[in-house]
Amino acid sequence: MDKKMGKILITQKKSTIKRPKNQKRTIVALGLGRINKSVEKELTPSIEGMIKAVGHLIEVKEF
Repeated sequence: MDKKMGKILITQKKSTIKRPKNQKRTIVALGLGRINKSVEKELTPSIEGMIKAVGHLIEVKEF
């Protein structure tokens, strides 16, 4: 990911069942919680860190 502030679309692609609590809490903090739910966020350093923590559970598209 680049460091410019832009809009991104985050979509949950995998379940949080049998995942560590910190990953479950990160998914909720991003506004997700169900498979195929999407949220639009501004790309900030904190959001980028959350994406790296749960990157295996989500799909990210920039626009």
